[in-house]
Amino acid sequence: MVATSTLNRNSECLSEFADRGYDQTCIDYEMDFWERCLAEPYLGAEVCEEQTCQQLARLLEGCLSRAKASKLQCAHLLVPETLTRRVARDMLRLAAGEPCGLRGCVLDVHLELEEQQHRCERLERLACDSSVVPTFELTLVFKQDGGGWPSLRDFLRIGTCFPPGTRSALKLRPGFRLIKKKLYSAAGTIVEEC
Repeated sequence: MVATSTLNRNSECLSEFADRGYDQTCIDYEMDFWERCLAEPYLGAEVCEEQTCQQLARLLEGCLSRAKASKLQCAHLLVPETLTRRVARDMLRLAAGEPCGLRGCVLDVHLELEEQQHRCERLERLACDSSVVPTFELTLVFKQDGGGWPSLRDFLRIGTCFPPGTRSALKLRPGFRLIKKKLYSAAGTIVEEC
């Protein structure tokens, strides 16, 4: 097989996609997109990195969503708009120099709770690719935002419509701490606070 810089718009191949129920407009759009990526190879790498960043952000959002009801026992978790994307970008940057890249990462997600003398609650431990032996660990520490207007904070804590033992809302700060620990190296630990 020979790689070329243009896509083959073979009518037989395209009709096969149409027979499977794909919309012709969608097929044309995808073909145009990949032709642009082939014409500009660096654009393809940026697109791949952006997709990985989006997947990581969704993974983190899923982790926070699962922890909301179980570990954090709150009805609402308020997350700053770009927080998960910033964390994902930093994770990709820290994984760039690793032998297996992000696939060799094990991620420990924690939340630093202000109400309990800055105690860290472990939310979840995730393997980015369970088929790869981990080469490094990332410990992500989200931080609770206990600030805000006291009257609003007290209003949200009333919890008249929430079961006993649950908070109505928990808010995260825009900052986080990301700690990288190489598992098979003398380089040790790298701590980054963002």
